[in-house]
Order: sequence, then structure tokens, then C-alpha cells
Amino acid sequence: MGYPALLKKASLVGAFFVFGVYSGVALAFCPAPDNLPSVKVQRVVDGDTLRLVDGRAVRLIGLNTPEMGRQGRSVEPLAEAARKRLQALVAASDERVVLQLGKQAKDHYGRTLAHAYDNRGRNLEAQLLAEGLGYLVAVAPNLALVQCQQAAERVARKARVGLWQRSPVQAPKQLNSGGFALLQGRVQHVERNGGGLWLEMGDSLVLHIAPRALGNFDLRAVQGLEGRTVEARGWVVDRAKRGGLRAGQARWMLPLTDKAMLEVLP
Repeated sequence: MGYPALLKKASLVGAFFVFGVYSGVALAFCPAPDNLPSVKVQRVVDGDTLRLVDGRAVRLIGLNTPEMGRQGRSVEPLAEAARKRLQALVAASDERVVLQLGKQAKDHYGRTLAHAYDNRGRNLEAQLLAEGLGYLVAVAPNLALVQCQQAAERVARKARVGLWQRSPVQAPKQLNSGGFALLQGRVQHVERNGGGLWLEMGDSLVLHIAPRALGNFDLRAVQGLEGRTVEARGWVVDRAKRGGLRAGQARWMLPLTDKAMLEVLP
């Protein structure tokens, strides 16, 4: 679906709200750093990845956009819209962006991890989030802009545009494959052991906070979540495919990396 089609599907009020606010969100809460040089973009790979003329692949921090359908997978809804919108933002910035590297500057694929800004100081991730073309993700230690990115995503969610036109939130029992997901359900049991903290969401799903990520959470609050309804986001893992699924364990596991990936609902 192209970007113009996306706008047609949004209500006029919602579209006006988003486009009147998103740039303010990006500027007010994600200010551009000073004295960083701009770099030339060769091409936009997808909605959250750039290829620079110097050969680097840059994965934008805090943003997860729909997948383009490589390696035999189908294209996810709004993947092309996200890519085209990022292309337009880069083109409007004379094909140059300013990069602020993350504390962790490379991912396990060798890509550079960075926040990107246009030539007017606007954060590109915040703009895409505010237009509903991606989801906020928070992975330590690259958490510097989590709060402003949360604010940007709330703009789109409130206006019900883009990915939020129809709720993407699933119940754990709806899971049938791994990958990125937003899930809502009731915490039935909380357990802490040497492997970290585990929030059991029924027979099919467990949320997992690894020992190295415990410091990113209010552990007392998390351990008190039994019986509460929560919304969690992240990359779901099929434990059956790992070969480590024991009798009585939930098949699906969602690792939580930061408190921004877990919200307690009323």
C-alpha cells in the first residue's frame, strides 16, 4: 500500500492531527545533537534501515517497521509505505542525514546502530512512529530516546493511523509463529530464578526478563504483576524449534529488554 493510500484510509481529523503534531514531537522530545557531521545516503533499504555511500548499513534505533518480505516471506502490511516514507524524508534532506551512534554501535549483523536526523534537526524514527509506520522497540543499552519515541508512537495510536487503524494487539492464544508481536493478557504467575524473571501468561506464552536486563525494570513492581493485565511487545521465540521445550512449559517466549516493552493496563 502506498503512502497516499494510507492517508485515504485515515480519517481527515486523524490525518490532520498526526501531520500537525509529529514534527513537533520529533523536535521537542528528540532534539538533534550538536556538532555531528552529516552523511550521504545511497539508498533506503526498508522503513528502518539505510545504506550509506561509504558502504555502511544503518539500523535505526528504537524503530521496528513491517518486514519487506525477503527470503520467501510475504510482504507485511505497510512495509512498502514505511520504506517510501523514509525515502521521502531522506530525499527532502538532500539525501543526507546526521547520525547519533548508540552506546552499542553495532548489531550482531554488523550494521551500525544509530538515531538519524534530517537537515532540519528532525528525528526520523520519531516521525515514522508518529505517522503509525513502525513500532517502538527498546533494547539496552540504546535507550537514550525511548521516552520521546514513546510519545511519538502515542500520537499515531491515539489518532488510529497507519498500523494502529486496526488494533495489532493479539491474545497469547492467537500466536502461531515467531517474530515481532504486541500481546495482551493476564499474568497468571511470576517466578524468579537463576535464569531471570518469568511472567507466565497461560499455557501458551511466557514473558522473560534475562538476568542482564533485570536492571532495566522495577523488579518489585514486576514481581507484583500476578493477576494483572499487561501489554508486551518484542520478538516472540518458538521454544519448540530450539529443542529446549519441556513438558508443561509454554511454547512461545517473549524476551523483554526494557520496561518500555511492558505496559500494565487498568
